[in-house]
Amino acid sequence: MAPDHQILSLMTIDDLIGHVADARARSLELMGDLSDEQLLGPKLDCVNPGRWEIGHHAWFQSQWVLRAAAGQDRVREDEDVLYDSMEIDHKTRWDLPLPERTETFAYVAEVLQRTLALLRDNPSDEVVYHALYATLHEDMHTEALTYTRQTHGWPAPNLGIQIDPGDVDGGGPLPGDVEIPGGTLQLGSSANAAFVFDNEKWAHPVQLAPFRIARAAVTQAEYAEFVDAGGYAEERYWTQEGWQWCQSRQAQHPVHWQRIANGWQRQHFDAWFDLEPDRPVIHISWFEADAYCRWAGRRLPTEAEWEAAAATEPDSAGLSQHKRPYPWGNEAPSPAVANLDWHTMGTVDVGALGAGDSAWGCRQMIGNVWEWTSTDFGPYPGFEMDPYKDYSAPWFHTRKVMRGGCWVTRSRLIRTQYRNFMTPDRRDILAGFRTCAA
Repeated sequence: MAPDHQILSLMTIDDLIGHVADARARSLELMGDLSDEQLLGPKLDCVNPGRWEIGHHAWFQSQWVLRAAAGQDRVREDEDVLYDSMEIDHKTRWDLPLPERTETFAYVAEVLQRTLALLRDNPSDEVVYHALYATLHEDMHTEALTYTRQTHGWPAPNLGIQIDPGDVDGGGPLPGDVEIPGGTLQLGSSANAAFVFDNEKWAHPVQLAPFRIARAAVTQAEYAEFVDAGGYAEERYWTQEGWQWCQSRQAQHPVHWQRIANGWQRQHFDAWFDLEPDRPVIHISWFEADAYCRWAGRRLPTEAEWEAAAATEPDSAGLSQHKRPYPWGNEAPSPAVANLDWHTMGTVDVGALGAGDSAWGCRQMIGNVWEWTSTDFGPYPGFEMDPYKDYSAPWFHTRKVMRGGCWVTRSRLIRTQYRNFMTPDRRDILAGFRTCAA
């Protein structure tokens, strides 16, 4: 059964149909221009073969919308053995008898058409819930398809949208901290929310001491100081596990950096650029973020501190009990307040987009780069599992929480309460970090 959400209070059926079709179109744009060889890609620990991943998008929709919600038969008899991510070990996905390109895209199209027909003709609560869930699941995976292209050094995707890196107000650095008073934060989402993921359930009180948090994420220039100071060679800046990770990978700098005669360059898809000093550092593992903080005499924010800085407002008690769905208020994201949806095909300066500031003056807490927190990913008190039981529970206590979204995150997915989670060694992802005063 679908949880008791009021999704149609957020959008109309026509809106939902548009989201479903848009998510699939973006998947195809991200993969459709690749060669057959690229669609399989070299075997790596951190990314999937593209031909498998796009089939998995359709399988998830088939499993939950067509089969679980509507009781239809499988679109392909072998779809479970090909695309069920919980049953198919990552390293074996290149060796599956995957359908060829034309057959894969035909399967993807058939699942989409059946889903759209259900939404037009029989939009039951179950169908609506699972159609939205599958769309947001696909949005998460289109991020993965984007960093797959980055990991392999393939060209930037050619999307059917206007890309304008210059169409952003402001720029430059944004140094300094804001001070946030202590108080009680209701961490998580409330039971009357129209749609939430299970790891946001439910809002519960967390006591916070006063803290100071950076107005902006750590920049490339700031991180280069750590690299140039020998931070990757100093064990004292790393946790024991982090130092083992650093040594095993012979890491000496961020994964997509290279040293040149007068400094550093950064790889963006298949091109190299001199560092953009005021843009946030990106593709940083949790281990690297934590080591930088130790070197700088800072620390990562806890998940609760991050949410307080992003979502609350000042009041006479310190922290308001009212939380904003977005740092700037209730209005949905737009390019004027947040760098999302591939709008700039990369990051922007940490000082840009001042109209998106939180009530406390923190900038870009939605969009640009995911931000690591110090918090281990685990269930909230009162955790209630969604019908898709494998979304959160299998990963509790093995990952770190990230917040805020990045430049490819879909604006329909991200909110101040949204929790992302990755293992601390991952640096293929589009993650950076901001710091707190120690």
